[in-house]
Amino acid sequence: MPATPDTRESLILRLPTQTDAQAWREFVAIYEPLLFRFAKRRGMQEADAREIAQNVFLAVAGAIPRWKPDPDRGPFRAWLFRIARNQLIHYVTKHHRYRASGKTAEWDALQQVPHSSDGLDAITQDYRREMFLLAAAQMRDSFQESTWKAFWGTAVLGRSVEEVAKEAGISPGAVYIAKCRVTAKLKTLIAQWEASDAL
Repeated sequence: MPATPDTRESLILRLPTQTDAQAWREFVAIYEPLLFRFAKRRGMQEADAREIAQNVFLAVAGAIPRWKPDPDRGPFRAWLFRIARNQLIHYVTKHHRYRASGKTAEWDALQQVPHSSDGLDAITQDYRREMFLLAAAQMRDSFQESTWKAFWGTAVLGRSVEEVAKEAGISPGAVYIAKCRVTAKLKTLIAQWEASDAL
């Protein structure tokens, strides 16, 4: 079962204490998958994405003593992903030389890094996608197989209600009910996680 994405203030405020290994383990468990996917979605190979995630953690370790909760500056995760964006740009520019034409895979990857004006939207989408995946993995076993398949087929795979109903041998109404039940529980779980992110 994946770790609950709980970025409660108490965890964040324990990070500057270099000796609090448990806080860092929790922090890495929460954010490593997000940072890895962030880099992968911007064209990085697996090893590069892992190195970028590690670089982000090193940068956070150096900067976290100066970080203070400030609702006007946004949540902690926005600050974290600004660091991730900067580390991604630094990594690409440090490890790759561009041809004069700029037509390299690395250049294309660098162009996918969101700029400050649109970056928060991309980061928010990545964050929401990751929250959904974590919630789905946690909730999966609490539903009957047919209920989960009805939800997944319609809500995630985008298949028609009629197609899913026929395949599962249930009525279209049962598919709608299953989709609504699972969606409501996932939204509730994610809302609980977000409420615990007081930052």
